[in-house]
Amino acid sequence: MSRVGKNPVVVPQGVDCNIANNILQAKGKNGQLSMPISQEVTIELKDGHLYVQPRSKTKSAVTMWGTTQSLAQNLITGVSEGFTKRLEVNGVGYRAQVQGSTLVMNLGFSHDVVVDIPSDIKIVCEKPTSIEISGADRQKVGEFAANIRSYRPPEPYKGKGVKYEGEYILRKEGKKK
Repeated sequence: MSRVGKNPVVVPQGVDCNIANNILQAKGKNGQLSMPISQEVTIELKDGHLYVQPRSKTKSAVTMWGTTQSLAQNLITGVSEGFTKRLEVNGVGYRAQVQGSTLVMNLGFSHDVVVDIPSDIKIVCEKPTSIEISGADRQKVGEFAANIRSYRPPEPYKGKGVKYEGEYILRKEGKKK
């Protein structure tokens, strides 16, 4: 029995949910998102809660039970509150700034790294060494943050590079004389 799937998803005030043709749609202050519902589960909207139940006792149905509940929870949280990832840029001369609809980063290469910002993602650089990525879709925010980090992942000797806020970098000892 799924421990995650048993919990109902609370739909807060200001969020409209609609279930039609095996598609769950949610609309809130941060926009509108939708997700397909697996054929293995059913979703009901009762009294401001979404209830997910498996259609059968098969392994795939029970597996999709918890997965669908988590995806529905992320959908509701995204349109009501949104998701945020913070990145830190460490290194001498390393910096980032937003110019219009592009993110320009100096990461120690001979050229600037220029990344186009998708329309549904918002980026703020309060300091030249910090990047805050926010949006309604958790998957897109996380993927964009991972994409930015992949340009210069943190190296283990001096810790230079782009890392997530709070990420611990396992440091190595340098060359001995």
